[in-house]
Amino acid sequence: MSAQKIQIFDTTLRDGEQVPGCKLNMDEKLVIARQLELLGVDVIEAGFPVSSPGDFEAVKAIASQTKEATVCGLSRAVEEDIRVAADALMGARRPRIHTGIGTSDSHINFKLRSTQDKVLERAIAAVTLAKSFVEDVEFYAEDAGRTENEFLAKVCEAAVKAGATVLNIPDTTGYCLPEEYGAKIKYLYENVKGIDRVRLSTHCHNDLGLATANSIAGVVNGARQIECTINGVGERAGNTALEEVVMILRQHPYLNLDTNVNTKLLAETSSMVSHMMRMPVQPNKAIVGSNAFSHSSGIHQDGVIKHRETYEIIDPRDVGVSDSSIVLTARSGRAALAYRLQKIGYNFDKSTLDRAYASFLQVADRTKEVVDTDLHTLVEQENLVAAS
Repeated sequence: MSAQKIQIFDTTLRDGEQVPGCKLNMDEKLVIARQLELLGVDVIEAGFPVSSPGDFEAVKAIASQTKEATVCGLSRAVEEDIRVAADALMGARRPRIHTGIGTSDSHINFKLRSTQDKVLERAIAAVTLAKSFVEDVEFYAEDAGRTENEFLAKVCEAAVKAGATVLNIPDTTGYCLPEEYGAKIKYLYENVKGIDRVRLSTHCHNDLGLATANSIAGVVNGARQIECTINGVGERAGNTALEEVVMILRQHPYLNLDTNVNTKLLAETSSMVSHMMRMPVQPNKAIVGSNAFSHSSGIHQDGVIKHRETYEIIDPRDVGVSDSSIVLTARSGRAALAYRLQKIGYNFDKSTLDRAYASFLQVADRTKEVVDTDLHTLVEQENLVAAS
């Protein structure tokens, strides 16, 4: 049985770009949008058109150049927002307006200074207006993670009746535990009339480090779209990382869920976004960090050299990384040293390798990492002779 497709909604150019210091110019946004389409994402959230003239023009340009992906523009449940988003998306082959309003008690009482009834009215009006411009309308219930399920279901049902095609259930503050978030999605799937006509979407933030786990819990319980960013960039602690959810679904085929993403372009795309946003990727970042396929412990190195899957659950080539990396440190063993020496042209017998290893440890204790030039120097200084 073929896997069910989970749509990937990339919001790098909208939610991701809201990070201080990560502002992109028009040319950079167009380059990243092209790369995202090449990567195979289903939806590109290109920006928040009403927020500035520059963002309006960027959304308009991305809408015009994009051939296959849906192009989405964000709006609040405000008439001007929606009309401006519609204008920006006029040139898109597959336009989507993303509109919504806060639904938690916190947002209703303190941010909106409103009531549940008025929020419900605004939600219906926003979706109805957006629907008059485009067929594809996504409704977001901001702070759904902290919204009481019964009211959330009521708002979602009203949005569906007004014409929404996608329901976005954001864990805006990153508060939910995976079990709670998964149960929320399941509750909506079972209690919202007309839910079978729309797509449920996750949009999880990483304030407690649970964005990826919550997104996976969401799709396991019925969501069929994940909203995410390259490298997990986003406000505060960031958003769900695209590369993580894509590879989790790929590596767990028993879930019977997959995406259209070309995973061999993940490393390349990560590097591009990191460079253009001036946002370094932490070395231990899953999938795309520089250490993701690096091994410095002797025990791990010996296992990987003998059989890669001993310590790697992902083939690095599947995400666009050429090979695993054996990093030589004072924790490395003879197997790793022999492996690296062979890589640079030296093949020693056991006794010569033992001599080389003793000298290697002295070098390794003085430095954090032993590189190829250090190995060449070591061989020359010790007058080591390769096996015939």
